[in-house]
Amino acid sequence: HAPDITLIYESGTIGTAPDVLPLSIGDGELCETAVTTVAVPEMFRYWLQGGRISIGFLGAAQLDKFGNINTTVIGDYAHPKTRLPGGGGAPEIATSSKQVYITMAQSKRGMVEKIDFFTSFGHGEGGDHRKRLGIDTAGPTLLITDLAIWRPDPVTKEFTVVSLHPGISREQVQETCGWTVKFAEALDETPAPTELELKTLRDLQARTKAAHQGTAKGKAA
Repeated sequence: HAPDITLIYESGTIGTAPDVLPLSIGDGELCETAVTTVAVPEMFRYWLQGGRISIGFLGAAQLDKFGNINTTVIGDYAHPKTRLPGGGGAPEIATSSKQVYITMAQSKRGMVEKIDFFTSFGHGEGGDHRKRLGIDTAGPTLLITDLAIWRPDPVTKEFTVVSLHPGISREQVQETCGWTVKFAEALDETPAPTELELKTLRDLQARTKAAHQGTAKGKAA
C-alpha cells in the first residue's frame, strides 16, 4: 500500500517494521525491527520540530469540528469525571508534523461541540487561527472514522464528510456526532477493502493476539 513509507515512533525508533501491532510506543518489537533508534529529545527537536515528519497520526478521546483534541480530562480540570492518559507527544505532533491524520470511532461523547480540555491543537476556532498563532504546518487534513472520511473545509477548516463507508447513511453519521454535520456536495462512497487487504489485516490481528498472549509460534514470512 505504501512501500516507501518510513515508520517513526516518538519513542525514538526510525524505519521500524513490526510484525505485530505494538502494545505501546515503547514496545520492544519496535526497537528490534528499527533501522536505528535515537534519543527522545533528538526525535522531537531534530525530526519533529525540524519539519521532517510528513504525517502524524493521532487518536482522540474528545474531538471537536475543528480537529482540536482532548486526551487529558473529561469534565472540569480541577474536578474531572475521568482523568485520561494525557498528551504525551501528541501536542508536538499536532503542531509540528506537516499534516495530521486523526482516527477514531464515532460517538456523541467522543465527537463533541466543545472539548473539555485542549490537549492537542487542531484548527483552533477555525479559519486561519493556526496561521495567526504562527503555526505554519497544515494541521489536521484527514479524519478517518468507522463510518466516514472527513476533510476540513478549505476556508472554515470545519471537518466535512467527503465519503461515506459502504452501507452507511448520512443519518447514521449525524446520530453519532455531537455537532451538526456538513456533507460535501459531491459525496463519495469509500472504496470497500479488497480481499487481500482484509486477509492482511486479519492475519495481522491474529499474529498480534498470539504474540501478546505469549503463544506466538513464529513470524510470518
